[in-house]
Amino acid sequence: MGQILEEVLAANAEYAADFGGKADLQMPPARRFAILTCMDARLDPAKFAGLVEGDAHVIRNAGGRASDDAIRSLVISYKLLGTKEWFVIHHTNCGMETFDNEIMGDLLGSSLETATIDADGWHDTGKGPGTADGRFVQWLTIKDQEMSVLDDVSRIRRSPMVPATIPIRGFIYDCGTGQLRDVPGASV
Repeated sequence: MGQILEEVLAANAEYAADFGGKADLQMPPARRFAILTCMDARLDPAKFAGLVEGDAHVIRNAGGRASDDAIRSLVISYKLLGTKEWFVIHHTNCGMETFDNEIMGDLLGSSLETATIDADGWHDTGKGPGTADGRFVQWLTIKDQEMSVLDDVSRIRRSPMVPATIPIRGFIYDCGTGQLRDVPGASV
């Protein structure tokens, strides 16, 4: 067994030993809201939004983008589980700002190994084979944080599956201070 697996299983055993009343948590989130945010390991929505288990839905993907799947999850959160407000939260210093569709397509075309980045940009360090499939994916990269929040809130709002009555708010989490900054014009 690998070290990471051992660590995860040990942590889970400790967590499960004190699980207690968490078995009684209801499926709908108690505080009736959902957060769409980035998968970046530096972001802990439970801490920056004051959550405990059972409070809210947290949907995470690379960049916290309003992809079809993220919207699908938000709609389920509302339609079936009763959330009444949504937050789109991007963050400073996001890895999605460091590449574009062409760069990712080129990297995957060279190999499937992990790439590296330095002052000159991204570099593939592996040996092929790669795949051309990466050239057909919209990676939803970010050029401007505020604009990406505005775009994502707008995309969610325009979905015919999203009721006009649900408040959608847009923020940028500052990785340097831990603060949420409201994006002007993103809250509708």
